[in-house]
Amino acid sequence: MAFGEGEEASQVVRLRPAAKDQARTPPSPQHSAPPTAAHRLAPQLVAFHRTELAAILRIYGFMVAAGEWRDYAIDHGKDQAVFSIYRRMGEVPQYRVLKTPKLAHRQGAYAVENAQGMVLKRGHELDQVLRVLSKRRFLSLVE
Repeated sequence: MAFGEGEEASQVVRLRPAAKDQARTPPSPQHSAPPTAAHRLAPQLVAFHRTELAAILRIYGFMVAAGEWRDYAIDHGKDQAVFSIYRRMGEVPQYRVLKTPKLAHRQGAYAVENAQGMVLKRGHELDQVLRVLSKRRFLSLVE
């Protein structure tokens, strides 16, 4: 049966009110309610800033060119950010550069750990902490 043969056409329903209609309608009560747990913002994650990543990737680039390192991973968490450096893919990270803002006023926000988890260097300035990585092979990587 074709349209119009015994059937009535339904009215067109607008999905979105026109701009002039929106100004006149009062806000619905569901939008003015306080946010529930589902609507709250996600917790803030600790991340590396662009300048911090540039300093880390500078040393990483030199070591990749030297054939020492081959892969990396960046993890952002609630308490700390981690830049893991791998000698080969699929291994345990050879070094980990940690940023823990909670320790900024105590021992320093930055640390470098080896594969066993031992802290090689900790401090307040990233460039000073990264020098422990450059001393392994090339003494003049970080200025």
